[in-house]
Amino acid sequence: MTPPPNTAPLRAIAVVIPCYRSGELALDVIRRIGPEVGWIFVVDDCCPVQTGQTVLKHSTDPRVTVLFHAENQGVGGAVITGYNAAMKTDASVVVKIDGDGQMAPERIPQLCSPILSGQADYVKGNRFHIAGGVAAMPPLRLIGNVALSFITKASSGYWQLFDPTNGYTAIHARVLAELDTGKIAKRYFFESDMLFRLNLLRAVVSEMPMKAAYDGEPSSLSPMKVIAPFLRGNTRNFFKRVLYRYFVSDFSLASLELVFAVPLLAFGIIYGAEHLLSNRISGGVASAGTVMASALPIILGFQLLLSWLNYDVSGQPTQALHPQLPPLDDAPPAQRPQAPP
Repeated sequence: MTPPPNTAPLRAIAVVIPCYRSGELALDVIRRIGPEVGWIFVVDDCCPVQTGQTVLKHSTDPRVTVLFHAENQGVGGAVITGYNAAMKTDASVVVKIDGDGQMAPERIPQLCSPILSGQADYVKGNRFHIAGGVAAMPPLRLIGNVALSFITKASSGYWQLFDPTNGYTAIHARVLAELDTGKIAKRYFFESDMLFRLNLLRAVVSEMPMKAAYDGEPSSLSPMKVIAPFLRGNTRNFFKRVLYRYFVSDFSLASLELVFAVPLLAFGIIYGAEHLLSNRISGGVASAGTVMASALPIILGFQLLLSWLNYDVSGQPTQALHPQLPPLDDAPPAQRPQAPP
């Protein structure tokens, strides 16, 4: 029976909370997590305000396990540590939520519902879905998110998604087991890199509308510092995805369109630029034949590229992956940590 949208099977979920400068805010997040969650893993990423020790001292929730990093590994490294711990439990879904209180723990059942009902493999929050939901978002962060969203659409192949850096996520444990977590980016590029690697698996990703919550707390994310890494990472992932999707795992008409589109565009642009520069230097005028020899390859190449893009946009996975995967049996159930009563 499919669970209602606002509920989840009891103790089917593990929650990972990466913490860096969260302090007592993490305690409030833990208190607000409902009984549908069986395990809570707080990962202290070498936090300068010792969030992990604060949780150990003040939290009496028996579901909580605190993990410590001796060195800061970034949000991705902290989440991966939590993922690895959650994979040793019987949880069906693993949720990642930040420890700063910007994400509502009360919505964990809604976040997990598409996964538990077999409709999706990975669900993430989207702060842009609600028209007035981003009014409180700092302008610089808003502009950065819009730009990153478009770049990530191309690099990940999930053209219907937005808000790629949103860290409120849930993933099915079977799909998580298929990922090579050692290859996933460990710092702020983590969420974008996750989408890229999920697309290689052909996992179904959906979104949950949510409101942005900003109460003036400082962000450890400096836009100027992450521009270059994000651009470099997304460019690399785009070419890797295209190569794998269209020339390794499959070869289709869209692959042929790329094969012809790229050289046609390159030839037309280079040929036209070369003759334009030559004519400017000599003071001559390009002949009609020269113009056509440059323009025609560009037009044909552009049309082929648009056709490939249409195929890429419409070719997103629609059938959930996790029902097709075998159950996790790396460790006997008796040896896995059980949810506290």
